[in-house]
Amino acid sequence: MEAIADLRAACDQRHERNPFQIMCGTSAGAINAAALACGADHFDDTVRKLAGVWRNFRAEQVYRADSLSVMRSGAHWLTLLSLGWTVARWRKVRPHALLNNEPLAGLLKELVQLDRLPQLIHDGHLSALAVTASSYTTGEHITFYQSRDERAPWIRSQRKAVRADITHSHLLASSAIPFIFPARSVSFSGQAHYLGDGSMRQTAPIAPAIHLGADRVLIVGAGRMREPEAQLPHGAEPPYPSLAQIGGHALSSIFLDALSVDIERAERINQTLSLIPAEARARSPLRPLNLLVLSPSQRIDEIAARHIIDLPITIRTLLGAVGVKMPGEGQKTSPAVGARRLRAICCSRPVSRRN
Repeated sequence: MEAIADLRAACDQRHERNPFQIMCGTSAGAINAAALACGADHFDDTVRKLAGVWRNFRAEQVYRADSLSVMRSGAHWLTLLSLGWTVARWRKVRPHALLNNEPLAGLLKELVQLDRLPQLIHDGHLSALAVTASSYTTGEHITFYQSRDERAPWIRSQRKAVRADITHSHLLASSAIPFIFPARSVSFSGQAHYLGDGSMRQTAPIAPAIHLGADRVLIVGAGRMREPEAQLPHGAEPPYPSLAQIGGHALSSIFLDALSVDIERAERINQTLSLIPAEARARSPLRPLNLLVLSPSQRIDEIAARHIIDLPITIRTLLGAVGVKMPGEGQKTSPAVGARRLRAICCSRPVSRRN
């Protein structure tokens, strides 16, 4: 986004209107899309502000990493994981997730001023905002959208759209990573739903933009479109995957795979439409899409691995308990041992605010 703002300035278009009339996002992308939408009348300034937040991001802005909070959620959760959930029947409070992300709610109130959205849409600075979440209640993939046009909600297999005023609860639901952050309760269609991260069961990430009228789509993804084939030393036997590796593989399939598949699908449809005569194409609801895809040149997990040491000590211990290898460590820790170690750290001394 900063590069786009720079290009606008270089082309003397800084004072032109917001270049993206339709903004859609999922998970962290939902937060970014909503923040950009709420500053659509000053696009370039909003981009700089958003980039500044990410540049100075700290763990405690997303989840509570102090000893007491981690004891209440992470250590409790790991204890039940290692001893069995049958223990929970004797406990009055069951942990909903590994971490408590209440600080993120406070950050969103400051960063994403959703009360500005209706007026911005009315004044023509924006046509639509859409964020997606997944319903644990019904198993459906839900796209919530707020738009200027009276577009009817769409329904497809295992996914549907709901016209709604976007709230911070929608953003927290869309970014509620399974197991890591708690689900959020949002009511629509006369029923309360518990919603989690929108990347779950998301089979068509580009679809909301298309349904809302876009024919040129800039796609910013978190994963590379094509990964190089992994090479093992000749004759080497790969080690059995740790719980962290299995979890990482599962989360990668949730967060990264659907977008590249949907892009390939759109490109195939474009190719097919190019072979159809113009008269026949006019009778079809399908239309070609102009896609521009931006994807990282490095793997996100490799970048993250370089910064594990910057995490609070409580979180590093929590990750070590599920098999994440820390710098300088050669042996992984079992969940039971990790939970005991975490309790010892949390009970022995306070963790500084910086940690």
